[in-house]
Amino acid sequence: MSRFPFRIRQRLGIAGLAAAVGGAMTLVLAPPAAAEPATSITYPTGAASTRYTGPAFDACSAPSLDAMKAWKESPYRAVGVYIGGVNRTCTQPRLTASWVTEVSKLGWRLLPIYKGLQPACGARAQDEKITPGSAAEEGKAAAADAIAAATARGMLPGSALYNDIEQYTSPDSTCRNSVLTYLSAWTKALHARGYLSGVYMNLNHGAADLSAVYGSTSHARPDALWIARYDGSTSLSGWSGIPDSQWAAHQRAKQYSNSHDETHGGVKINIDSNQLDAPVATVAHTYTVTSEAVLKARRTPSTSGTVVRSVAPGSSVAVVCQKPGATVGGTSVWDQLSDGTFVSDHYVSTPSKTGYSAPLPRCAHPYQVTPAGGVNQRTGPGTSYATAGALPSGALAWTTCQAPGTAVSGTSVWNKLDSGHWVSDYYVANASNTTYSKPVPRC
Repeated sequence: MSRFPFRIRQRLGIAGLAAAVGGAMTLVLAPPAAAEPATSITYPTGAASTRYTGPAFDACSAPSLDAMKAWKESPYRAVGVYIGGVNRTCTQPRLTASWVTEVSKLGWRLLPIYKGLQPACGARAQDEKITPGSAAEEGKAAAADAIAAATARGMLPGSALYNDIEQYTSPDSTCRNSVLTYLSAWTKALHARGYLSGVYMNLNHGAADLSAVYGSTSHARPDALWIARYDGSTSLSGWSGIPDSQWAAHQRAKQYSNSHDETHGGVKINIDSNQLDAPVATVAHTYTVTSEAVLKARRTPSTSGTVVRSVAPGSSVAVVCQKPGATVGGTSVWDQLSDGTFVSDHYVSTPSKTGYSAPLPRCAHPYQVTPAGGVNQRTGPGTSYATAGALPSGALAWTTCQAPGTAVSGTSVWNKLDSGHWVSDYYVANASNTTYSKPVPRC
């Protein structure tokens, strides 16, 4: 990104939230957000989200498959790839669906970057720029284009797509507002199609503007923030101008070192270095059905789940993620297929027959927490259960399943998070805050 000029819902108490985010917060009673800032995500059947925590690199052009094999010796396990955008700097001859499949097989996580229109008061002079009067339409169009580019490369709904906004002159209010309008439209359009919204910005030249409208009802809030700050620090907290309570639940990335050469496995690549704890791309992994009889694909991860279809022995299945379910043949792991059905992992050729298999992620559907004061997590599905920390406003509630519990403001639905904790569904921005939201399964 920088290797070229400028490229580069509220009744539950919140006791303990101040400690969780490193500062005092005031509980603000408010209804769930139906629109901005936490717009609802509508995940299609088969969608799931993936996150990655650890070192990552990005290169202007996607490296060769041989280079990615060699770089398994590096400390990095995720790579940023430029999937599209009118201002994308480098050509991408290797960034195909086949490349994505093969690199993912090697265990790499992918960080999809879209470099579309840039601020009128910044970026490179030759870049195509956001038009203030058309910023909303342009942001929506960018999201549609990014989804098409991601889909063509095998990146599935539930993926996070990152809009690369290069540095600009913040005091120009017209320019600044057009950027925020563009990104708000980008976020809403992605959410409507079942994708997470990520934004890349320079910490000192853009990110603070996004932070300033974090709770604004005039702007849709992106799900993840990736900053550029070339200070050599990999810390994902203590960012100047960005409170630690914002983008606080596996929603941050930092590009801490810009254009430099590194050599791993005998292969030299010019890269930027990053630290991630954020959502990335979701891809399907192909395995073989190992059962001797026809395998039943079910609506839920249970032997009592409704049978949706049958899969012949020896057939290939596209596995998106794994989750716990009924025990079969010594394992309680079930595989979610790309059509949203589940099969027992006992009958699939994943590496492990008893546990979870890398590089498959655990199944989860993240939604933003809606109340301005955040929400308590509970040890069970109800307000009578003990509190177990809190999630601040805008944090992602990584939901694995839903179950009935204590009624809260008209709904008895509770969401079980991947941490094992629970939050009332009334306080998260999914399709419904009164009943169950597909495709999240029942617990």
